[in-house]
Formats: sequence, structure tokens, C-alpha cells
Amino acid sequence: MRGIAKTFPGVRALNRVDLQLARGEVHVLAGENGAGKSTLMKIMTGVYRADPGGVIRVDGQEVVIRDPVHASALGISIIYQELAVVNNLTVAENIYLAREPLGAGGLIDSRKMNADAKAVLAELDMNIEPTTKVGNLSIGQKQMVEIARAISYRSKLIIMDEPTASLSHHEASTLMRMVRKLASQNVGVVYISHRLDEIFEIGDRVTVLRDGETVDSRLIGDMTRDILVRKMVDRDMSQLFGKHNSHATKDVLLSVRGLGLKRPTSRGARVADVSFDLHKGEVLGFFGLVGSGRTEIMEMIFGSRPSVGEIRVEGQTVSIREPSQSIDLGIGFVTEDRKEMGLVLGMSVRENFSLTHLSDYCTMGVVQRKRETNACLAYIRSLGIKTPSPEKKLLTLSGGNQQKVVIAKWVARKPRILIVDEPTRGIDIGAKAEVHALLNRLAEDGMSIIVVSSDLPEVLAISDRVVVLKEGRITGILDREDATQERVMLAATG
Repeated sequence: MRGIAKTFPGVRALNRVDLQLARGEVHVLAGENGAGKSTLMKIMTGVYRADPGGVIRVDGQEVVIRDPVHASALGISIIYQELAVVNNLTVAENIYLAREPLGAGGLIDSRKMNADAKAVLAELDMNIEPTTKVGNLSIGQKQMVEIARAISYRSKLIIMDEPTASLSHHEASTLMRMVRKLASQNVGVVYISHRLDEIFEIGDRVTVLRDGETVDSRLIGDMTRDILVRKMVDRDMSQLFGKHNSHATKDVLLSVRGLGLKRPTSRGARVADVSFDLHKGEVLGFFGLVGSGRTEIMEMIFGSRPSVGEIRVEGQTVSIREPSQSIDLGIGFVTEDRKEMGLVLGMSVRENFSLTHLSDYCTMGVVQRKRETNACLAYIRSLGIKTPSPEKKLLTLSGGNQQKVVIAKWVARKPRILIVDEPTRGIDIGAKAEVHALLNRLAEDGMSIIVVSSDLPEVLAISDRVVVLKEGRITGILDREDATQERVMLAATG
């Protein structure tokens, strides 16, 4: 791709961008949300048509990619961050959806489809039966089905957009092996990721976009983390997490003793005998590998999972059987899955903002729109939410700005305790720094915060203490000075 430009009404999304991919190369495309990565990929896959003047060549031949079907015919496939599988169909039916092999009488030849799917899965060393319903698979396995679909097209180029954002550590490792296997088979991979560890582990070359322009492209061996961050966000890596100042006091606000699941299930961690204290103004980090019980513990404290054990708030034993009770006690919960559990994407920024405290803007049961809008505007300014209007639909905002709206709707309730599960998952490096700074400000104002994250550097950077979990039990509580990566990982893995 040479000199690719794209203009939308009033917005120059891409300005003469260059991207070159070799066969068998894993080419990382890096940049903040809004840098132009998605627009460039949509041009590559025929969703958008580039402005006149740029040139796209595939195997040396100049092409104008008309639509996604044409892109597929050229050997270009994309796997989006939001998976596009049909849960009530089988693995084979998903792989060959809309192009099922037909037998006599024009009926689908299920035997051939299953056999072909089995062969594709075997190519990728995937031990999944083609007759399995996709709804019964894990997120990582569903992602593998999408890769198998791309391979079945005999794609020469596969684009992966944040492929590990929702994967466990084991599933992410499996995906990395899969990407390397594809590269060894001469498939070119464009890999989009915000995770620095991943970029340097999997990439052969990295191209950085910023504000719709190519700012650098070089072999990964010629790139350092500091240079990459500076190219992406125009600031040093040392500025990413900001300066951490502890605001914790000796006063215990939340005390948990012997917390465990009331009815353990076959799914999730079997949490038992969890005990810890949260002090006023403290940022308490929770870290553990997938299956350690991090989210289950937070859901029990919030009342969305039945539990046994004792919870005390300011020394008083409380009974929390449902979320409304925890909310009345001054507990807020920013969930891990913001799109499914934290937001209503079809509603406006204003409507999402006031969901947790709509009664604050009501008089005799009628919403006072002006008061609601003014309050929303105040938080848009204070949290730096980038939206042209509070009436903008939330689905049009970037991941980082959506995350700020989730936080804003809880902060506006002025909770004493804020639980934040995976606060920066799927958002870019610059937005991460803004979220970290926001959490630090809230702690400075006296709020007690629990941060749950699978990003170990993040936990270490923003926490006063770190609680480490393994298989549903606490294996260590470390002060900031003692919480090194080695010590935390040792406690997390046993």
C-alpha cells in the first residue's frame, strides 16, 4: 500500500500511509485508537474505498479492492476483535458458512464439509471436532475457528485485530504458536495489538501510525520499547503510568474474612477462604492467572454471586445478597466486559452516564434533562472523554472513551469503594495512562479502589499493595516495595 488516503466528511482519517507486507512475515501495526489502523484495514479488505492517488499492489499487481468478496478472492482475510461466529452452528458450519459444499439434489454435503473442516483444523494442530457446536467452545477456541475459516479460503494475508484481548494466558500462547505456524506456511500476517510484550514476541516488523500518518516502519530488532511508545503517543515510556503517590490511611474501610462461593460450579474458580482488608484512600491490586478467582471475588463482594463468609464495611458486618445492596453501601463495580455488562452501546453518552444514579436528576419521577446533561458535561470535561456531544451514541466512541464513560457513571455516584476489573483491557497506551491518572486522582480524593488486572506491570505501577491469587485462594499480599514481577508471578504460579 503506497500513499493511501481516506477522507470522511470533516475528517482526514489517513494521509498518504504506506504499508508493505512480505510473505511469511508477521507485521505489527501499532498506534493509538484513532491513529487510522482500522480505516487502513477496512481499505485493505474492501469495506472502504481509498481516496484517489494511492496504490495497492497484491503480488506485484496493482488492484482496486472493490468489496470484501473481492478482497477474499485476492487472498485477504480479517479476524476482528469482536468475534464473528454463530454459536448455534457447528465448527464445520461456521468454517464453510455461505459456501457449504453441495451434493446430489443441491443439498448440503455434511459428510464432505465435516471432512474438509477436519483437514483444515489438523493443519492448525487444532484438536476440535468439526461437529461441535461453537457455543460450547471457549473464546480462544472460537478465535481458532475464525483462523480456520480464513485458512479454508487459502488466504495469503490474514489480518488479526487485537486477537488476544479476551484470551487467557494459555490461549494467548496457543494463538502465538498458531501465528508462527501460519508464517512458516508463507502466509503474511498483519497483527494489531496494544500489548508491548506481544508486539516484541511475535512481530518481525512494526509500522507505527499516528494521527492518520505513517511515522515509522522498521524491523522489530531495530525497535525498542521506549522508541515504540514515543512514536505511538509522542511521550516517553516512563510517563505511561504516571507518578504513583500513595494516599492510603491506616483506617480499614472494607474487611473480608473467609469469603467463598456458596455454590461452587464446574465453571470458574472454586474460591474459598479469602481474607483481606482495604484501607481508605488505598489502591489495592488483585493479580492472578486466568482461573485464579479474581473476578468471582469481586462479584461476591458486589452481590452478583452468592457467597459465604463475612464482609464488614467500616467495622459493621453487612449482608450483601444482590448488587442493589452493595450500591446502597457505597460500592461501585466497573465490570471486566464493558460492552456486555457495563454499557448500553445503542444509547447516548448521557443516558449511559446517568444509568447508576438517574434519580439524582428526577423531580416527581420526571427526568430533568438539563440537569442530567450539565452533570454529564462536567464529567466529560473532568475525565477527558472525547465526544462531540453527550448525545453521541456510545458505540461510535473509541474503547478508551467508552471505558471512561463506565468509570464516570460510577464515580458520579460518589461511591466509597470502587472495584475496577481490567480497567484498560483493549484500549490504547495513551488512554491507559489517562485511566491510571484518573484512578490516582480518585484515591487522592479519598476513594478506596480495588484494581483487578491481568497486566502485571499495570498492577505493580498503580497499586499500594498487591493481593496475589492462585486457584481461588490468596497466596500472597505484598506491599508496594516488595511486589516485584518475580515475587508476584512466583505467588501466582505456586
